[in-house]
Amino acid sequence: QVQLVESGGGLVQPGGSLRLSCVASGIISSLYAMGWYRQAPGKQRELVARISSGGGTRIYADSAKGRFTISRDNAKNTVYLQMNSLKPEDTAVYLCNIDHTDYWGQGTQVTVSS
Repeated sequence: QVQLVESGGGLVQPGGSLRLSCVASGIISSLYAMGWYRQAPGKQRELVARISSGGGTRIYADSAKGRFTISRDNAKNTVYLQMNSLKPEDTAVYLCNIDHTDYWGQGTQVTVSS
């Protein structure tokens, strides 16, 4: 069965950094594009970043450009999201997704607050 498990969230002050990880099982990682999404209470889920199956193409939401970096290590079945210069508006549950599927992880909470 396909399983995605996110980790790395936590409480951080504005301007701080976090690195999120998503470990996938039950799939051949190199075959799938992956995305990081986030969802805050009362708001729609939004795409933060997407990475192609081989890692060569990366797309970011405008709000994430210049601050976040998505990467992957297919040998480890892992996708990462490095988040720098965090802002309070980045506070949300961050979820990993296999592109064009309804496979999601349980999410990891990111809270940016002073």
